[in-house]
Amino acid sequence: MSIRILTLCLAMIVAVAGQVQAQQGPLRIEITEGVIEPLPFAVPSFQPESAEAGQLANDLARVVAQDLIGTGLFREIPASAFISTVSDFNAEVQYADWKAINAQALVTGAVNVSGNNLTVKFRLYDVFSGAELGDGLQFSGTTDGWRRMAHKVADAVYSRITGESGYFDSRVVYVSETGPKDARKKRLAIMDYDGANVQFLTDSSAIVLAPRFSPSGDRVLYTSYESGFPRIYVLDIGSVQRRVLESADGTMSFAPRFSPSGQTVVFSLTQGGNTDIYTMDINSGQSVRLTNTPSIETAPSFSPDGSKIVFESDRSGTQQLYVMPATGGEATRISFGQGRYGTPVWSPRGDLVAFTKQNAGRFHIGVMRLDGSEERLLTASFLDEGPTWAPNGRVIMFARETQGAGGSSTLYSVDISGRNLRPVPTPEGGSDPSWSPLQK
Repeated sequence: MSIRILTLCLAMIVAVAGQVQAQQGPLRIEITEGVIEPLPFAVPSFQPESAEAGQLANDLARVVAQDLIGTGLFREIPASAFISTVSDFNAEVQYADWKAINAQALVTGAVNVSGNNLTVKFRLYDVFSGAELGDGLQFSGTTDGWRRMAHKVADAVYSRITGESGYFDSRVVYVSETGPKDARKKRLAIMDYDGANVQFLTDSSAIVLAPRFSPSGDRVLYTSYESGFPRIYVLDIGSVQRRVLESADGTMSFAPRFSPSGQTVVFSLTQGGNTDIYTMDINSGQSVRLTNTPSIETAPSFSPDGSKIVFESDRSGTQQLYVMPATGGEATRISFGQGRYGTPVWSPRGDLVAFTKQNAGRFHIGVMRLDGSEERLLTASFLDEGPTWAPNGRVIMFARETQGAGGSSTLYSVDISGRNLRPVPTPEGGSDPSWSPLQK
């Protein structure tokens, strides 16, 4: 009997139902419509291979375990249940001992620290088939980047078991919020996907909105009101230097997103009481108008191949979703359910569009096919809004405001089946999240 992550059925049924993917060795993934318990796995403390590695070895193993648990697809077997231990990274695995406690997957690791240099090795075993899954991997870096290496290990484990790319070694930029609703302070912040390592990119002297990562993850677009009118800025994350994307006097520009190439920005611009969608070459500043209607056209998002744009518009009389060529032209409506639709975001896989829906006094995060079919609401709350996709297109993060919370928002994540709704910890309130691609 090999490891079978039947749990994955609920998280991935939308796009891959019925598929079977072969993995290294006997491991196979079966996607079904059943409800299966999470896959039991064990992560003993990693082995320190130097005197300085003791605490880091344990910390690394804990982050790997938490990454996997956080998907809702895995269940960790506690150390108190272990029959045998792993005291040598190169020792033969006692499969019978791990099988006896129903561990289907076993992750082992070793850590070496030399000065500020850190090396992490890991291996993944299929307990029931008694085989290692693929070759062991090694990651090297600095001690202050140890969490990233833990995320890399977890991504590799997740990928080998599920056949999907991981999303743990990624970051999220968002709007950090403090203060009462009528005097809210907002500043840009960036963090690891799980809420760790928060850093602030701007101060709270001006309202900031809608940060969006570049495809390479090194820049962020956002809207600022520091001039009194909304203007779009592009910020380099490494240097925290920024510049404004110029627009004509008397106009307001907002809701920007990068194209897949990172060389073009699509955004909304209000001029003379009319709001339309434009693109701009980020280097030359040359802009092109894509829509020209008396309605409000906003929240544009490119398809992964850059050929189309999904956006929201009230041209039909209510707020709905439309798709048009990336060069402009005729737009096709794709939302037809009851209620109002907004903030559409194209999945990295290109198969789905996530959106915010308001209907009957409730807000929802949902997904639909590109033709508007198979609409599925993943959440329901007093106020859920602003979805953003994980790099692998399997998890969505969004902001939730709870009734009676004084207008304070909290970040949450949910998988595309609507399961595994989880809060994302931030030191202050959070809104407008944008998920980065996997880090290089």
